[in-house]
Amino acid sequence: MSHSQFTRSCKSRACGALSGSARVPGDKSVSHRALMFGALAQGETLISGLLEGEDVLNTAEALRHMGARIGNGSDGLWRVRGVGVGKLAEPSCVLDMGNSGTSTRLLMGLIAGHDFAATFTGDASLNKRPMRRVMTPLEQMGAKFLARSGDRLPLTVRGPENPVPVTYSLPVASAQVKSAILLAGLNTPGRTTVIEKEPTRDHTENMLRHFGVEVSIEPTADGGEAISIDGPVTLKPCAVDVPGDPSSAAFPIVAAVITEGSEVTLSNVLLNPRRTGLYQTLQEMGADVRFEHVRIESGEKVGTIVARGTRMLKGVDVPPERAPSMIDEFPVLAMAAACAQGVTRMTGLAELRVKESDRLLMIAKGLEACGVKLEMGEDSLTIHGTGQPPKGGATIETALDHRIAMSFLVLGCVSAAPIEIDDASPIRTSFPGFIDLMNDLGAQIETDASY
Repeated sequence: MSHSQFTRSCKSRACGALSGSARVPGDKSVSHRALMFGALAQGETLISGLLEGEDVLNTAEALRHMGARIGNGSDGLWRVRGVGVGKLAEPSCVLDMGNSGTSTRLLMGLIAGHDFAATFTGDASLNKRPMRRVMTPLEQMGAKFLARSGDRLPLTVRGPENPVPVTYSLPVASAQVKSAILLAGLNTPGRTTVIEKEPTRDHTENMLRHFGVEVSIEPTADGGEAISIDGPVTLKPCAVDVPGDPSSAAFPIVAAVITEGSEVTLSNVLLNPRRTGLYQTLQEMGADVRFEHVRIESGEKVGTIVARGTRMLKGVDVPPERAPSMIDEFPVLAMAAACAQGVTRMTGLAELRVKESDRLLMIAKGLEACGVKLEMGEDSLTIHGTGQPPKGGATIETALDHRIAMSFLVLGCVSAAPIEIDDASPIRTSFPGFIDLMNDLGAQIETDASY
């Protein structure tokens, strides 16, 4: 069914205090990897809490086309019958990845360790996104690519008959590139090493260990890390409990802290230290955000987040080295900054230019339309908050970006006039029940359908 059949606007208006408890969908990064590693394990992997958004379902479908048996039952569990490392089959059709850059880049790495070819395509947004940063290290491992101009999808990857290990230093902090290399290294004889100067999300390393793979992490002289695996490896099937996505939790949490009198509790959320930069920043802004019942599950730190709207937020400087731990949360942080008293400066945002949209530009355009004073640089955003919610009253162009859509619906919870977004359909890629969850907590988001 075409995307246009789902296209519809959505409006958010000022509401009272938000209150209640909820569970956000499973973490998208962990969900993708649970399916991929389950497909490479020899035997059956059981997954609970899997995010059933379009991005993850596209990953599951792609893996089915390569021989893995994947299904879900009435008990809520997903079962993956893996084929073993190096045993995936060449897909007989083009792999449609929808809107998911994570799926595409990680599967490019997975296929680069196999002696066959596969072709990827996606929606209008994904087909604009550059793939060169993943292609370069995989080419060094022996893979070949045929892509559109600008290294964009549709793209065909041909894995080598004899992949070769690499030691690759990431020029830009990227968990997706790191993960793609490590996935290619699973079926590559010898030691594959990725060197990162700044820490990025380590879900791949954590989950590889959970599936029984030895991962070596050594500090480098310049304060970075060298992550290595010795291939080929064997993955052991296991149970994976996918925690709630902290990037999805960000929306009701920010809505709570900017809405006076609110108290929202979100249980079983991923609290990996490399994913909690937003919450640290909110605390520095004076927000009442705390973690409770913290524990380790399936190799990841999880717990409950409690947020209260009890005090005025203040502007802060967000250090650039924090960007990798909150890169997906800058859009919703910008909404909090627009309500804060004083200036909030965010730097190190270049990665936002190559997300589902040019997020930096879309944030700036949307906030200006809502009456917020700001300056945008090539990799920076400075927001001048007045201590009062902005006037709103705008229709926001989302550019098919789910995080832009949800962020401005959050801002509409406190703006003087309602905020409308032009297209709510992309929300379902990561947070299918977002509107219902927000309204259950007390928001007033109007649409002619639920997502």
